Amino acid sequence: MRLRWCRSGLVACSAEELADTAGGDTVRLIHPRCQLGAVLTAAALAVLAASAAADPGDPAESLLPPPPGMSGAVDIDGGGEVEAVIPVGPGPSYPRVPRGITQPPEPFGLESDLAIEPVTLLPEPDEETAAAVKVGIPAELLPEPPEGLTISEAIDRLLRLNLELRAQEMEISKSRADVLTAGLRGNPLIYTDSSMIPYGNFDGSGGGPTQYDTNITLPIDFNGKRKKRLAVAKRAQRITEALYQDSIRLQIDNLYTAWTDVLAAKATIRFLEAGLESLKAQRQVTAPLVARGDLSRTEFNNVEIQIDSTDLRLLEARETLDDAKRTLAALLSIPVAEAETFPVRGRLRWLHLQPPPVEQLIAEANQFRPDLNAFRLGIDRARSEVRLAHANRIDDAFLLYQPFTAQEGLDPGDRASYSWALGITLPLPIFNRNQGNIARAEHTVVQTRTQLENLERQVRLEVERAEAAFQVTRATINRIQDEILPAAEENLKLSLASPDPDEPVAISRIEAQRSYAEISQQYLDALVRHRRSMFRLNTVVGCRVFP
Repeated sequence: MRLRWCRSGLVACSAEELADTAGGDTVRLIHPRCQLGAVLTAAALAVLAASAAADPGDPAESLLPPPPGMSGAVDIDGGGEVEAVIPVGPGPSYPRVPRGITQPPEPFGLESDLAIEPVTLLPEPDEETAAAVKVGIPAELLPEPPEGLTISEAIDRLLRLNLELRAQEMEISKSRADVLTAGLRGNPLIYTDSSMIPYGNFDGSGGGPTQYDTNITLPIDFNGKRKKRLAVAKRAQRITEALYQDSIRLQIDNLYTAWTDVLAAKATIRFLEAGLESLKAQRQVTAPLVARGDLSRTEFNNVEIQIDSTDLRLLEARETLDDAKRTLAALLSIPVAEAETFPVRGRLRWLHLQPPPVEQLIAEANQFRPDLNAFRLGIDRARSEVRLAHANRIDDAFLLYQPFTAQEGLDPGDRASYSWALGITLPLPIFNRNQGNIARAEHTVVQTRTQLENLERQVRLEVERAEAAFQVTRATINRIQDEILPAAEENLKLSLASPDPDEPVAISRIEAQRSYAEISQQYLDALVRHRRSMFRLNTVVGCRVFP
């Protein structure tokens, strides 16, 4: 089984299903049935900054953001020092339970309710018919080559090979180890001594006799601190698993950006190359007219200036494409030697797709956004820490069993006496009843609820903005495509039409070509923004809305 990013986020699927999904340029839409695990809110820059700030090799550092609902008020040592079950961030490797604990519980695995349900595939959208090559249709609408890495294949490769995700995945293993540590029981203590040993002998002193003792002390958790500690650690484990899922969501968003940059650079290069060929043809027509004196040198220079300007833009566009491919290769762990040469297949124009109504998108975001689910789990964790803080009001009792006590005889030749003893040590919570930590944990519950409410508002705003950007860019494309571009094309054709082949080329023709090129570039830019808005909707909703 392998992980695949679908409409509902991460799903488990077989290699055959992956091959079916990644076979074409169109990605299958997945019905929203998968329930995602909870994940903490974090922007991509915040994740990268946290990774950069962490000290390499420090077991107290986490590559994931700090989890919600952690009060930092859990006293697990029974002394004056306060430690959290999962302090600072999930998964530091130093112990967070009493040092005398050694015996582990039974092996454990992932929570059963974190299992991902199967999904039902919906029909793929039909491929658009490739546009014919004609005047007025920007070059980016030409069909893509049949070979190359699709966005589905890129997402699959990201999930398998991205080094950042590999490093963050280890936080899950560390959190499982924390669950193991939290469930350990206290070790018994053994003590032996010899008392009333004389300095010399007891002759004439009436002291003695010498005594030999062996004691065994067993800590007793009579108010269930271990169970409550284990409950907190398990909730922290689930949040850590969710944090990793959110990191995947953010890394896929980074992949969307890099992927669109590559497609935009490729389309820009094709557009500039076509424009350069047109300008060179214009130069061939203009040069003889200048030589005969039918056309001024100024108009010829204008054509040369446009050729040089386009050539420079083409040079920059090629470097932009190489840089975008290097960024994409870094995300996908593609070898450096292939970073600038591996083929990419995709398209920018998806005007036949419309998102669901904005209220439905908001509802899906509330259901699938991993950061929202993380804060909901964070509230449960905060409540668990309140219960643990209450349990920590009373320290463990200590049961004393003294199986062997030997006393020598008072007089020489007397037989030694043997006995045993039993006792218990009970704490008296007179002064320290963990009052401050209990109050801190209770305030954390209220704080986490407030953070969840604030995040819900932010998510709603993000969805509304992304949906508005989608509709604006779509309307812009339709208007350019239906009104502005045909008018510019007609103007260009009229300026190029000449009843007399010997008629001088007017400067208006050059201006008409320039105007048409500018409109075409504006159209291409709108397509790029529209594709970005589609990917942005995927990210803010937390599932695949668009392919």
